[in-house]
Amino acid sequence: MLRILSFLHLATLLFFAPVAMLHADDDFPPFRWEHVPVYAHVGKTSGDFTPEQLDFLAKHFDFITIEKHQASHQHGSTEDGFVVAIREIKKRNPQAKVLFYWNASLDTSSKRGGYKAMETFPADGFLKDSAGDPVLRRKTVPNYDLTRQDVRDWWSDAAAKAVTEYGADGIFADAMGQDQAKGLDEKKVAELVAARVALLEETRRKIGPDKLIIYNGLLKDDPRKLLHFADGAMIESFGHPKYGDSKEALTASFEATRAAARDGKIVLLKGWPGFTFRESETMRKPRAELESRAKERLTFPLAWFLVAAETNSYFCYTWGYREHHGTFDWYPEFDKPLGAPKGEAVRDGWKYRREFEHASVSVDLEQKTARIEWK
Repeated sequence: MLRILSFLHLATLLFFAPVAMLHADDDFPPFRWEHVPVYAHVGKTSGDFTPEQLDFLAKHFDFITIEKHQASHQHGSTEDGFVVAIREIKKRNPQAKVLFYWNASLDTSSKRGGYKAMETFPADGFLKDSAGDPVLRRKTVPNYDLTRQDVRDWWSDAAAKAVTEYGADGIFADAMGQDQAKGLDEKKVAELVAARVALLEETRRKIGPDKLIIYNGLLKDDPRKLLHFADGAMIESFGHPKYGDSKEALTASFEATRAAARDGKIVLLKGWPGFTFRESETMRKPRAELESRAKERLTFPLAWFLVAAETNSYFCYTWGYREHHGTFDWYPEFDKPLGAPKGEAVRDGWKYRREFEHASVSVDLEQKTARIEWK
């Protein structure tokens, strides 16, 4: 019981810590309403990004996360591959902000191109259930036990190294809303909730006030806790065909986006074209067919993004997180003049509309229809 209280007490202290610890908007990516504000989140299956891919990223995006970069034999770890990628992107686009992907719950390393940081992972530092068995995701991926100080120290030290040695503009902390409750007692669940807050506070202290912390899981946690030490968050289930395309889920995304953005936070909205990289049968379809489906289905997620978007909101539209999942596809809508919103969205039941300088947007969440009229 004392252990729970110590964690909860720490979380309370962190929540009321001075906001001055957080940095100013000057260190945010450059935000503009001229066109749809977009964000790239991509990893490489094998080898380094090609010069053409680096050109594409630098030309089209000012905000990028490099995820689990599976580097070539010359750059054999995720960290080494990241250094190459960020160096080349910055050469092409010096104003780009590039984040280092660092999963905050799961060991996503692999035998080929894994994280060097795993070499110093604390012994027996993975989460166990009340029976003493490892807590696994998809039966094979172990979870970090963030309630342990040495595990949090290891994670935050690696995050600090990413910004001080690898040149990252900040950290993308994935799976901060990860559900780890299966097989855990109430005591352990409470400790994990408090430990996530402690992890971000400790990371903020180590990386300093001028580097970004973005986490994934805005809808799965109390934003007043995690967002206090972060600069923003992703809503990954934004229109996800399995988890987030109901009218209720989309409305929850809308409200969370507005609340976080009005607190001066970055919000990343991950749109989906009605299918994902986890659908093995769909992924066997010809690449041209996937591209065609994505183009046909862009209007609804893009329109809903525009209804919800505030300053420092960004749209990411792919069916996964590797180079062959749509990051390097481009859509004419992203080049059309948009302009600033003329006001907030107007709601009528499950229907929404919003006006921009150069576009009129309407969405019907019940019918799953949308229209964007470009002026």
